[in-house]
Amino acid sequence: MSAVSTPSHPRAAAPDAPARRDAEATKAAILKAARSLLARHAHADITLKAVAERAGVSPPLILKYFGNKDTLFARVMSFDTDADDLLDAPLADLGRHMVRHVLASQRERGADPLLRIAFAPLHGDHGETLRANFRAQVTDRLAGRLTGPDAGLRAELAVAGLLGLGVMYGIARGPHLRETDIDAIADRYGPVVQEQLTPGT
Repeated sequence: MSAVSTPSHPRAAAPDAPARRDAEATKAAILKAARSLLARHAHADITLKAVAERAGVSPPLILKYFGNKDTLFARVMSFDTDADDLLDAPLADLGRHMVRHVLASQRERGADPLLRIAFAPLHGDHGETLRANFRAQVTDRLAGRLTGPDAGLRAELAVAGLLGLGVMYGIARGPHLRETDIDAIADRYGPVVQEQLTPGT
């Protein structure tokens, strides 16, 4: 009589993988919710309860992953990841890419990450942190890619054009903008931004 073999389980640790994925998805949802609220409200007016409700989690879960509100918003106040996406194009095509990125963020996510800077408080540490991060991670980084004179000024003018577009689209909700195809807007407005990036080309 042959012995009955016991099935082996070489992937005993596999159940941990879905848990890790769930944890990362939850963290991403919390950050997205906090980022979205910060694009519309002052930091001081946002509660962990509001973030939790928007993310579909409990407030204690936010504390588990981020410790406290200040730690959470220190992460939210970074523009690094957003700048990676915003600037992810060759310089010759960057104006159109940035315009399209701003509009697609509004249409697909309901918020443009750049617009967080428009809601930075005028006074206090949090506002200064947001402004300093924005300068270092967005405008200064863009300026570093530009050639020719006045790179810093041209970078700020280009970003100003994007912020104005984001405000008109997402805050003022201009009906003509919102009814127009994103690529059509990028074709018309991209050259306006590109003129600051590669003037005279």
